Amino acid sequence: EVVRNTKKKQFFYKSTKLTTTTTNNNNYNNNKKYNITMSSASGPGLRGSNITLEKITAPTDVSKRQTKIVCTLGPACWDVKGPNQLEELIDAGMSVGRFNFSHGDHSAHKACLDRLREAAANKGKHVAVLLDTKGPEIRSGFFAESNEGGKIHLKKGETLILTTDYSFKGDETKLACSYSALATSVKPGQQILVADGSLVLTVLSCDVGAGEVSCNIENNAALGERKNMNLPGVIVDLPTLVEKDIKDIQEWGIPNKIDFIAPSFVRKASDVTKIREVLGPDNQHIKIICKIENQEGLDNYDEILAVTDGIMVARGDLGMEIPPEKVFLAQKMMIRKANIAGKPVVTATQMLESMITNPRPTRAECSDVANAVLDGTDCVMLSGETAGGDNPTAAVSIMAATCTEAESASEFDALYQAVRNSTISQYGKLSVSESIASSAVKTAIDVDAKAIVVCSESGDTASQVAKFRPGRPITVLTTCPHVARQCYGVLKGCSAQILPSLAATDDIVNNTIAGFKKEGIASEGDSIVVVHGTSSRKGATNVMRIQKV
Repeated sequence: EVVRNTKKKQFFYKSTKLTTTTTNNNNYNNNKKYNITMSSASGPGLRGSNITLEKITAPTDVSKRQTKIVCTLGPACWDVKGPNQLEELIDAGMSVGRFNFSHGDHSAHKACLDRLREAAANKGKHVAVLLDTKGPEIRSGFFAESNEGGKIHLKKGETLILTTDYSFKGDETKLACSYSALATSVKPGQQILVADGSLVLTVLSCDVGAGEVSCNIENNAALGERKNMNLPGVIVDLPTLVEKDIKDIQEWGIPNKIDFIAPSFVRKASDVTKIREVLGPDNQHIKIICKIENQEGLDNYDEILAVTDGIMVARGDLGMEIPPEKVFLAQKMMIRKANIAGKPVVTATQMLESMITNPRPTRAECSDVANAVLDGTDCVMLSGETAGGDNPTAAVSIMAATCTEAESASEFDALYQAVRNSTISQYGKLSVSESIASSAVKTAIDVDAKAIVVCSESGDTASQVAKFRPGRPITVLTTCPHVARQCYGVLKGCSAQILPSLAATDDIVNNTIAGFKKEGIASEGDSIVVVHGTSSRKGATNVMRIQKV
């Protein structure tokens, strides 16, 4: 039912689920009111109203891209120079190098890190470093000698027994599973997915005493040794950080001054607390980007979001743990909530998967990347496409172009209002620093400022400005190298400059604006919005002003 308030030219949509009332001037404070202001002659706006034929046929200017790109590093791209190597990836748009500790050892990762930092220095870019933990895992076992190193062939309709005796050498009738609590965790009728879902098993019965589970084989499959296993809907009794993860963080990550940790299978807020304990009091500046990969993580998402620094929508395992047709809903929910909280989001897994072997992506893949940007993601991630694919640079370039085009379809004024209103609806008000950041973005939109300059010791103010989606470049001036890498790495639209001091704010800002003019970002007479503090100490941001070029 549609009810019209003729005095304010507003329409209110009533249903059995959304109960709404007449608004007042402070309608932001009532999160039960859903109102759409419009002229009496127009209807609700449809997405894409600003897309024209000219926009479709115009060349893509990737220099305007704001969404950041995380690249997994591996043998295909880990040299400094040359085709498809690190310098090319940085030129194409990489802002974070991901080190996947499910593979490789410390010495190999360190050699790659040294080359990444050399390439970043050569290009003058503050490329960030992300350590992605291996995390807990459930795997199938080894085969008997007759099949050792090969594959077993399983037939639909036959029975396969899973045993928790991991020393057992398996065959087509019985196979070991590394999860010791399997028989007490699953129930008849539940499914077990093996090898990324290429084998589907349905539980028939559980023998707790023997530690065995009888399963029906749902499809023909050829299975190798030690394949990953997923238990959809099961609360798995495994720690988020296993012993290897703790060693990787403390013996490699901390000494090598990493910027981010992406812990796998974060399922509750206490997992984040544990990670901060492992980091220790001197390393709390390392940001935690929690990977949400199963139903339990989704169930506890709000609590996790409250304590983490960022979120990774890890769609690979998530698509094994929840129905695949639900993954896009989970993605939209997680991104929206993180946007309101002002915490960066990375959308990951199979974004341009076909480019591991093909020089061009599928149209569906490009649409997937674009829709993640339209959903509000801060970063998109490449995995095998860069780590082991045939076309690493092309994958980054096409991803950058796709992000740019998706951003061009966004209405940043409306986006700003949506973020602000949703934040107030969720939390009741803005904090002082959020209010300054919000005002800076609104001012930049209103006066058509060509850029925003943020003086930030910790990066917090820069993060808040980026939260409100100004749709124009944000230059972060800081004295801290790790802050520069974190801002450039994952904050939407942010670049960074490292300065010896922020004490002489006016001189610093004047020099930065002079650089804008030289680079063609702004011309004489253009407006620049500046956000800084009356002192250079952390947490002192309290000034927003407009400065003419």
